[in-house]
Amino acid sequence: MITLYGVPRSRSLRVSWTLEELGLEWEYQFINFSKGDSRHPDFLAVNPCGKVPALIDNGNVITESAAIAVFLAEKYGEGRLLPKAGSDASALHHQWISFITNELEQPLWSIGKHKFAIPEELRLEAMFTVAKWEFDKAAAIAEQWLPDTPFLLGAEISVADILLAQTLMWATRFEQDIPPKLAAYRDRITARKAMASALKKEEAGAV
Repeated sequence: MITLYGVPRSRSLRVSWTLEELGLEWEYQFINFSKGDSRHPDFLAVNPCGKVPALIDNGNVITESAAIAVFLAEKYGEGRLLPKAGSDASALHHQWISFITNELEQPLWSIGKHKFAIPEELRLEAMFTVAKWEFDKAAAIAEQWLPDTPFLLGAEISVADILLAQTLMWATRFEQDIPPKLAAYRDRITARKAMASALKKEEAGAV
């Protein structure tokens, strides 16, 4: 059994979306931060960081959204969601994942931390200006890199597409400006049935 710990529309959506693209059976454990679930000893035994997502697959605990998604694709994908290891496409795929998590997402998480995540006395209003500047710079590069193909690597969706599309959803919720090609890409990729199914399951599990 695969169990995903998460919060709807958070980074856990990357994992649930991957699970749905792969057609896997999984159960959802909602972590209600407002009720202290993230600090409960049972959850801290799963992820000592107290963050989502976390995944248990047959007793094996994996954390960090990108790592979980890649692991699932490697174990269950049978050639789906990942290019051939060691290929030029694989190098490009890993470059995208690194850029998404380290450059494009990082300023969004800075916004999130200074909105709600860190103690109120440590939050800085100026951080929103800094984060917007950082995001705009990274988004402009992603806009330049985005290929004229259905997906980042050509004709088939990959883990990098899931990460990029979810990050752009997050940026939209944080009212960041999305360049036109990226906005069209976001709308196209997030219209997939697997994403809608993943989000529906997460939201149903959070009731």
